[in-house]
Order: sequence, then structure tokens, then C-alpha cells
Amino acid sequence: MSEHPLIAIVGPTGCGKTDLALQVAAEFHGEVVNCDSLQVYRYFDIGTAKLSAKDRRGIPHHLIDILDPNEMFTAGEYSRRARRVLAEIVDRGRVPVLAGGTGFYLRALIDGLFPGPGRDQELRDRLSAREQKKAGSVHRLLRRLDPSAARRIHPNDIPKTTRALEVCLATRRPMTELFEQGRSGLEGFRALKIGLSPDREVLYGRLDRRTREMFEAGLVDEVRSILARGFASTEKPFESHGYHQALQVLNRELTLEEAIFYAQRNTRQYAKRQMTWFRQEPAVEWFPGFGDDEAMRQRVIERVREFLKNFPPISRCSHN
Repeated sequence: MSEHPLIAIVGPTGCGKTDLALQVAAEFHGEVVNCDSLQVYRYFDIGTAKLSAKDRRGIPHHLIDILDPNEMFTAGEYSRRARRVLAEIVDRGRVPVLAGGTGFYLRALIDGLFPGPGRDQELRDRLSAREQKKAGSVHRLLRRLDPSAARRIHPNDIPKTTRALEVCLATRRPMTELFEQGRSGLEGFRALKIGLSPDREVLYGRLDRRTREMFEAGLVDEVRSILARGFASTEKPFESHGYHQALQVLNRELTLEEAIFYAQRNTRQYAKRQMTWFRQEPAVEWFPGFGDDEAMRQRVIERVREFLKNFPPISRCSHN
């Protein structure tokens, strides 16, 4: 089977993945494929740093604004949809450029997922009640049943912890063991994974400024407008950094300054977890700096150019 190139640009939130993906796509006749678990949702724009249509420079973007906030979306569904999109892009003679910070989506797409058991709502309810009674208890249970999975999942990530326990209890085997079996990896593509690794303190400063700017740009009003459309405040996208704090402002649980403080703190912690995840991702080629740094951009462009020499020339059709 002939192989097609796939460029994946990964790294922590705020490192400039979007800017770099646009540059790569413009240079090599590419189309951008979103790999961010929040940008798939409609109406969640400011807090996800989602590019407007006019800022996309005429470059096609995929898997953005494809769901309403109350729709379930799993890594497996992302993988299925993304694989279809990749096939369509190469059929047009273009290069897919994946960009985003949701590492589990990237892994599901490239490596595939094991066919795990279905949802057990009764079990999930019991685990939820256990966690509410004593915070941290479900992660401690996971540490006993699947220490390897527990090391990879943050103690505060209750959904992933619950799923790992669901798999363990349903199959009586660790999820880590099952994950290595029966996966269907991405076929017909060879990926170049570009990782952005900016200085941590500089990144944290940028994230703090960006978070404040999001609130100043109307994040609380955006949340109010989403609720006015009839969506519940309990929908999953509202759990994310910034949106959760904006909800707390509307509920008068936090002042605006308190909301900004907690959103900044949580975003920094999230960026740290992302870096830990991507450092464990195999075959990532790391570039120090931000995606808007011109010198670093040129190094990436040269690396992509070198990579693309391994493939037949693509047709140079214009953007649709």
C-alpha cells in the first residue's frame, strides 16, 4: 500500500500550534485538521482560541464546529471521523496538517484504540457517588487495579479515571493490558510529528495574558449566550478551563478577578500535563520555541520539506 504524508503539530496550549499549522499548510498546499477536543463544539469560540473563518487565510479547516455542546464525542469517534477526513484530503492531492493539544485524540487516530466494553451507567453512578463522598477515592482505586493507567491519568481527571475503572471491572483485566491488544492503527500514512517546546516560564506568562484577554474579550457573555440557547451548564465543554470559571461568575460564586486567577492557574497546570503526555508520545521531533517565532518556523518548514521528499509530488490544485 502506498503511503501519504501526515504532518502533526503538537504541544501545550498557547505554544503557537495554530500559527505554525497555518504556515505549514500554506507552504505545502495543506489542509488543517483540528485535534482539539473543545474546538469540535459550536459556540465555544473565545475560550478555545478558535480561529474565525477570516483568519484561516483561505486554508480549509476540518473537524471544527461539528457538534452541539450536548453531544457526546469520544476519542474513538474522533479517530473515525479524522480518518475519513484524511482520506478526502489526500484524494484532493493535498497534505493533511494535524494541529491540537489533545494527545489522546492523536494517539487514537494514529495508533487506534482497543475495542473496550460499553458504558456501564450504574457503575459510573456508583463511582461518582464514591468520589463525591471522598474526593480522590476513585483514583486511589485505580492505582490498586491498574497502577500503569493511574500514573498516566491525572487524579483530577475523573472521566478518564472512571473509564479506566469501568474497563478494569468489566473485563477483570487492566486497561493498560487491553490497550495493547486489538488496536487498528492508521494505515496508508506516515506521520511526521512536530512538537513545540517553549520555555516553561515564558509559556506561563503568555497563558496568563491570554486567559485575561479571553475574559476581557467577553468569555462570560459567550457562556451566557450558550446557556441562552438552551444548553445546560452541566454539559461537558463547560468543565474546561475558563468556561468553568465563567460559569462561576454567572452563578456569583466567583468575582471576575477570582475567575481569571483560577482559570490562569488551571491552564498552567493543564499545559504542564500536556507536556508530560507528549513527552511520552513516540517519535515526536521537538523544536524549542513558539509557533510564531520566525526562526523556529523556518527550521520546521525545512524539516517538513525534507520529509515530503520521501513521497511522490502532490498535485498543486487551488483551495476550494
